[in-house]
Amino acid sequence: MPIYEFYCHKCNTVYNFFSRSVNTEKIPLCPTCKDVPLKRKVSLFAAITGKGRDEADEEGGMPPIDESKMERAMAMLASEAGKMNDDDPRQAARLMRKLSEATGLRMGAGMEEALSRMERGEDPDRIEAEMGDLLEGEEPFVMEERSSAGRKEKPSVDTTLYEL
Repeated sequence: MPIYEFYCHKCNTVYNFFSRSVNTEKIPLCPTCKDVPLKRKVSLFAAITGKGRDEADEEGGMPPIDESKMERAMAMLASEAGKMNDDDPRQAARLMRKLSEATGLRMGAGMEEALSRMERGEDPDRIEAEMGDLLEGEEPFVMEERSSAGRKEKPSVDTTLYEL
Protein backbone atom coordinates (compact mmCIF):
# COMPACT_ATOMS: atom_id res chain seq x y z
CA MET A 1 0.00 0.00 0.00
CA PRO A 2 1.82 3.09 -1.25
CA ILE A 3 2.18 6.50 0.30
CA TYR A 4 2.41 9.37 -2.17
CA GLU A 5 3.86 12.81 -1.56
CA PHE A 6 2.22 15.91 -2.99
CA TYR A 7 3.27 19.57 -2.88
CA CYS A 8 1.10 22.68 -2.59
CA HIS A 9 2.71 25.76 -4.16
CA LYS A 10 0.26 28.10 -2.45
CA CYS A 11 1.06 27.14 1.16
CA ASN A 12 4.53 25.70 0.36
CA THR A 13 3.76 22.42 2.11
CA VAL A 14 4.36 18.74 1.36
CA TYR A 15 1.54 16.32 2.22
CA ASN A 16 1.51 12.51 2.45
CA PHE A 17 -1.40 10.51 1.06
CA PHE A 18 -2.08 6.84 1.71
CA SER A 19 -3.61 4.76 -1.07
CA ARG A 20 -5.08 1.28 -0.72
CA SER A 21 -3.79 0.47 -4.23
CA VAL A 22 -1.28 1.85 -6.71
CA ASN A 23 -2.81 5.07 -8.03
CA THR A 24 -0.66 7.18 -10.35
CA GLU A 25 -3.50 9.29 -11.74
CA LYS A 26 -5.40 10.81 -8.82
CA ILE A 27 -4.39 14.33 -7.77
CA PRO A 28 -5.91 15.49 -4.47
CA LEU A 29 -6.69 19.04 -3.41
CA CYS A 30 -4.60 20.71 -0.73
CA PRO A 31 -5.96 19.80 2.73
CA THR A 32 -5.16 23.33 3.97
CA CYS A 33 -6.05 25.54 0.99
CA LYS A 34 -9.00 23.30 0.00
CA ASP A 35 -9.19 24.47 -3.65
CA VAL A 36 -5.59 24.04 -4.88
CA PRO A 37 -4.71 20.86 -6.83
CA LEU A 38 -1.48 19.42 -5.46
CA LYS A 39 1.55 18.47 -7.52
CA ARG A 40 2.89 14.93 -7.18
CA LYS A 41 6.47 14.71 -5.95
CA VAL A 42 8.97 11.99 -6.72
CA SER A 43 9.60 10.41 -3.34
CA LEU A 44 12.78 8.75 -2.19
CA PHE A 45 12.54 5.17 -1.02
CA ALA A 46 12.78 4.67 2.71
CA ALA A 47 16.05 3.40 4.06
CA ILE A 48 16.81 2.08 7.50
CA THR A 49 19.41 4.53 8.78
CA GLY A 50 18.34 5.25 12.31
CA LYS A 51 17.77 8.89 11.35
CA GLY A 52 14.49 10.68 10.94
CA ARG A 53 13.47 12.40 7.72
CA ASP A 54 14.24 15.89 9.05
CA GLU A 55 17.75 14.81 10.10
CA ALA A 56 18.44 13.38 6.64
CA ASP A 57 17.14 16.58 4.99
CA GLU A 58 19.36 18.73 7.21
CA GLU A 59 22.38 16.63 6.30
CA GLY A 60 21.88 17.28 2.59
CA GLY A 61 19.71 14.35 1.55
CA MET A 62 18.48 14.27 -2.03
CA PRO A 63 16.25 17.27 -2.67
CA PRO A 64 12.74 16.95 -4.08
CA ILE A 65 12.73 16.62 -7.85
CA ASP A 66 10.05 17.79 -10.29
CA GLU A 67 8.68 14.56 -11.79
CA SER A 68 8.00 16.03 -15.25
CA LYS A 69 11.52 17.49 -15.42
CA MET A 70 12.95 14.11 -14.44
CA GLU A 71 10.93 12.28 -17.12
CA ARG A 72 12.13 14.71 -19.81
CA ALA A 73 15.70 14.45 -18.55
CA MET A 74 15.62 10.64 -18.61
CA ALA A 75 14.21 10.61 -22.16
CA MET A 76 16.95 13.01 -23.27
CA LEU A 77 19.58 10.93 -21.48
CA ALA A 78 18.41 7.72 -23.18
CA SER A 79 18.36 9.36 -26.60
CA GLU A 80 21.78 10.98 -26.33
CA ALA A 81 23.51 8.09 -24.57
CA GLY A 82 22.89 5.91 -27.62
CA LYS A 83 24.81 8.36 -29.83
CA MET A 84 27.71 8.84 -27.42
CA ASN A 85 31.28 7.73 -28.14
CA ASP A 86 32.31 5.83 -25.00
CA ASP A 87 35.95 6.79 -25.54
CA ASP A 88 35.30 10.56 -25.41
CA PRO A 89 35.08 11.91 -21.83
CA ARG A 90 33.99 15.30 -23.21
CA GLN A 91 30.74 13.80 -24.48
CA ALA A 92 30.03 12.14 -21.13
CA ALA A 93 30.66 15.45 -19.33
CA ARG A 94 28.33 17.31 -21.72
CA LEU A 95 25.64 14.72 -21.11
CA MET A 96 25.96 15.14 -17.34
CA ARG A 97 25.71 18.94 -17.69
CA LYS A 98 22.56 18.57 -19.80
CA LEU A 99 21.07 16.24 -17.20
CA SER A 100 21.84 18.78 -14.48
CA GLU A 101 20.21 21.60 -16.45
CA ALA A 102 17.17 19.52 -17.37
CA THR A 103 16.48 18.50 -13.76
CA GLY A 104 17.24 21.89 -12.21
CA LEU A 105 19.89 20.41 -9.94
CA ARG A 106 23.50 21.55 -9.83
CA MET A 107 26.58 19.44 -9.28
CA GLY A 108 28.41 19.24 -5.97
CA ALA A 109 31.89 20.79 -5.85
CA GLY A 110 33.73 17.48 -6.37
CA MET A 111 31.51 16.42 -9.27
CA GLU A 112 31.90 19.89 -10.81
CA GLU A 113 35.69 19.55 -10.68
CA ALA A 114 35.56 16.03 -12.14
CA LEU A 115 33.33 17.20 -15.01
CA SER A 116 35.61 20.15 -15.74
CA ARG A 117 38.54 17.77 -15.99
CA MET A 118 36.55 15.47 -18.29
CA GLU A 119 35.64 18.47 -20.48
CA ARG A 120 39.39 19.06 -20.91
CA GLY A 121 39.69 15.47 -22.13
CA GLU A 122 41.24 13.86 -19.06
CA ASP A 123 40.79 10.13 -18.59
CA PRO A 124 37.76 9.38 -16.33
CA ASP A 125 39.57 6.42 -14.71
CA ARG A 126 42.46 8.69 -13.72
CA ILE A 127 40.05 11.31 -12.36
CA GLU A 128 38.25 8.67 -10.30
CA ALA A 129 41.55 7.28 -8.97
CA GLU A 130 42.61 10.76 -7.86
CA MET A 131 39.24 12.03 -6.63
CA GLY A 132 37.39 8.84 -5.66
CA ASP A 133 37.36 9.50 -1.91
CA LEU A 134 36.14 13.07 -2.39
CA LEU A 135 33.39 12.01 -4.82
CA GLU A 136 32.20 9.19 -2.54
CA GLY A 137 31.94 11.56 0.41
CA GLU A 138 29.61 14.12 -1.18
CA GLU A 139 26.19 14.23 -2.76
CA PRO A 140 26.60 14.39 -6.56
CA PHE A 141 23.66 16.79 -6.96
CA VAL A 142 22.64 19.64 -4.68
CA MET A 143 19.74 22.08 -4.66
CA GLU A 144 20.59 25.69 -5.30
CA GLU A 145 20.33 27.86 -2.21
CA ARG A 146 17.11 29.78 -2.48
CA SER A 147 17.24 33.48 -1.82
CA SER A 148 14.36 35.58 -0.57
CA ALA A 149 14.29 37.35 -3.96
CA GLY A 150 11.37 35.51 -5.57
CA ARG A 151 12.30 31.96 -4.57
CA LYS A 152 10.41 30.03 -1.93
CA GLU A 153 11.99 28.68 1.20
CA LYS A 154 12.18 24.96 1.91
CA PRO A 155 8.60 23.62 2.12
CA SER A 156 7.13 22.57 5.43
CA VAL A 157 6.05 18.96 5.80
CA ASP A 158 2.61 18.10 7.16
CA THR A 159 3.09 14.82 9.06
CA THR A 160 -0.61 13.86 8.83
CA LEU A 161 -1.29 10.85 6.62
CA TYR A 162 -4.30 11.68 4.42
CA GLU A 163 -6.36 9.18 2.44
CA LEU A 164 -6.01 9.44 -1.35
